[in-house]
Amino acid sequence: MEIKLPSSSKTTKRSKLAKWLLEGHVDEPAGPHEPEPGKHDKKHKVHPWWQVMCLTGVDYFSTLGYQPFIAFEAARYLSPFATIILVLLTLFGAYPIYARVAQESPHGSGSIAMLQKLLSWWQGKAFILVLLGFAATDYIITITLSAADAAVHIIENQYLTQHFNLHLHGNQVAITLCLVFSLSIVFLKGFKEAVSIAVILVVAYLFLNGIVIGHGLFTILKNPEYFADWHTKLMTPKYHNGNPVMLFLAAAFIFPKLALGLSGFETGVSVMTLVKGNKRDTEENPVGRIKNTKKLLLTAAIIMSVALIGSSLVTTMLIPEAQFAKGGQAYERALAYLAYEFFGPTFGTFYDISTILILWFAGASAMAGLLNLVPRYLPKFGMAPEWTKANRPLVLIFTFIAFAVTIIFKASTQAQAGAYATGVLMLMTSAAIASTISAMKKRQKMKWGYGIISVIFVYTTAINIYEKPEGIKIAGVFIFGIVLVSFISRIWRTLELRVSSVELDLKALEFVRLATAAGNHLRIIPNRPEGQNIEEYQRKELETRRDHDIGPNEPILFVEVKILDASNFTGALTVRGYEVEGYKVLRATGVAVPNSLAALMMHLGALSGKRAHAYFNWGERGPGAYLMKFLFSGEGDIAPLTREILRRIESDPNLRPVIHVAS
Repeated sequence: MEIKLPSSSKTTKRSKLAKWLLEGHVDEPAGPHEPEPGKHDKKHKVHPWWQVMCLTGVDYFSTLGYQPFIAFEAARYLSPFATIILVLLTLFGAYPIYARVAQESPHGSGSIAMLQKLLSWWQGKAFILVLLGFAATDYIITITLSAADAAVHIIENQYLTQHFNLHLHGNQVAITLCLVFSLSIVFLKGFKEAVSIAVILVVAYLFLNGIVIGHGLFTILKNPEYFADWHTKLMTPKYHNGNPVMLFLAAAFIFPKLALGLSGFETGVSVMTLVKGNKRDTEENPVGRIKNTKKLLLTAAIIMSVALIGSSLVTTMLIPEAQFAKGGQAYERALAYLAYEFFGPTFGTFYDISTILILWFAGASAMAGLLNLVPRYLPKFGMAPEWTKANRPLVLIFTFIAFAVTIIFKASTQAQAGAYATGVLMLMTSAAIASTISAMKKRQKMKWGYGIISVIFVYTTAINIYEKPEGIKIAGVFIFGIVLVSFISRIWRTLELRVSSVELDLKALEFVRLATAAGNHLRIIPNRPEGQNIEEYQRKELETRRDHDIGPNEPILFVEVKILDASNFTGALTVRGYEVEGYKVLRATGVAVPNSLAALMMHLGALSGKRAHAYFNWGERGPGAYLMKFLFSGEGDIAPLTREILRRIESDPNLRPVIHVAS
C-alpha cells in the first residue's frame, strides 16, 4: 500500500518577482531544446531526424565560422593534414562511440547518464560532478565564443563600414556582451526553440558555405599555382622538407588543437527525444528513434567532415598568411573573407548575416542545454536548491558567468578555443570510456575497439590541455564551483524528508493492524541489525522496555533500515514484514536512516490513525563524527535527526510522531 507523503519544504508567501522567476519550475525536462514548461504542456513534439539534425547543426555546423581560422593558427600549412586526421577521428572514433551512447541512453541523457548507471556510490557522484563541470565549460564557452565570433562578423561587415560609415573596431567586448544579454532576455521571456527556425538557418548557412568552399576548390583546380605554392612551403626545413612521415607525425601532434570540429556529438544525443521513431517504438525500447538518431549523427558527421576538409584547403591555399594576423581581414573569419573576395560585399553581407544568426542560435542551443543539464542532475542529487529546476534564475546565473568569461578573455575566439576544446574532449573521452566499460561488462568483442578509441581521446585531451592549459583552468573553476555548491546544498537539504513514497507489503500491513488493535500507541523500536536472530531482539526489547518504562503487554514493532546507496538523495521506501520467533520486524530500504524512519512514522500514523512513538538510546560518539557519518553513510545520531525532520514536516506538536530518547 502506498500513500503520498507531505513535502518537507516550508510554504512561504512569494513576491511577484519570486513568482515570475520560479515560473516554469520543472521536475524533469524532456530534452535540452524543449520549450519552457507550462501548466498544460503535453508530450513534446517529435520531428524527422534530418530536421533534428539541423537543431544539432546550429552548434555543430556553426563552428565553420571560426574553425578554419583556428586550424590555420594552430597548424599553419599543415592545416589540411591535421584536419584530415580530425575527420578520421570523427568518422571512426566519435561516431561509433556516440552511436553506442544513443543505443544505451535513448532518452536524451547522453554519456553522463550512461556513466551514472555504470558508477555508483559517492565516487560515481563525484565523477558526474566533474563531468558536469566540463559540460558547463563546453556550453558556457559555446555561448561566449559564438557571440564573440558573431561580433567579429558584425565589426568587419563592409556594408556597415562603407554605407553607414559605422566603424566598430575596438568594441568587440561590448558587442559580444550585447549579444549575450539579448540571448538572456529571450530566455527570461520564455524561449521556445523551434526546429523550423534551425532548419532554415542551417540550410541557408550550409548553402552559402557550399558556394564559397566550392568556388574556392574550383579556383584551386583552375589555377594549379595555388597548390604548387602550398607544396613549395611544405618543402622547407620548417616542415621537414616535405617528408610524408614527419608531416603526418607533426599533424598528429597538432590536430588536438582543432578539436572544436568535434562539438556536435554530445548535443546530437541530447536532442534524440525529439527524433521521430516508428510506430513500434516503446518508451523502454525506442528502436526507431535510436536508428534515426544514428542516421542523424552519421549524416551530420559526413557533412561536417566534407566542410572541414574543403574549408581547410581553400583557406590555407587562397588566403595570404598576413590576412590571418590580428588586424587582418581573415582574422577569426576566414571563410567570410573569401566570401567577400569571391563575390563582393553584397554576397559577403548575406554570408555575414547568416553566420551571425547561426552563431547566435548556437548560443541559444547551448543555453538550452545548460537549462536541461542542471535540473536533470544536481537537484536530484540533493546538490542544488529546488529553485534550480526553474529556468529564469539559472538564466541569470549563466548570463553573469558568460559576461565574466567574455570580459576575462576579451571576447577573443582564439583565446577561448582551448577551453572550448577541453570541455568537448572531456565529454567525448568520458563517452568513450563509458562505452568501453559497458562493452566489457557485457563481454562484447567491441570492447577492444572502444578501448583503442578511448586511448586516442585520452591522448587528444592530454595534448590539448598541455598546449592550451587555460582550458583546464577555466574547467577547474567550473568544477570547483559545482562541487562547492553541491556540497553546501547537500548539507543544507539533508534534513528534508528525501522519501518520495512508502510502500508496505501485506505482511507489514498486517503487523501494523495487529499492533494498532492491541495497544494504545503504535510503538516502534529502531534497530541496527547485527545477527537478526531471536537473541538480538530479546536483548533489544528488554533494554527498551526497561529504559522507557514500556509495559510488558504493550505490542512493539522492530524497524530496520538498510541503506542501498547513501549517495542517492531521494527514493522510494519499501517495507517488508518478517517474523522472527514471534518478534515482528519491519525491514525497509531507503536513502538515509533518519529520513526513512521519519517517513515511515508519518506513514504509519496515516494508516493507523494513531501517533507513532519511536524509542532510542543516546549514542556515545561526538556530534561532529555523527554529522559526517550521516552525510556520507546515511546513518549518524538517528534520534535527534529523525525528530528534526519530523518537526519540519509537521508543525503541530500534537499531531507529530513522538521521539523518545533514553541515556
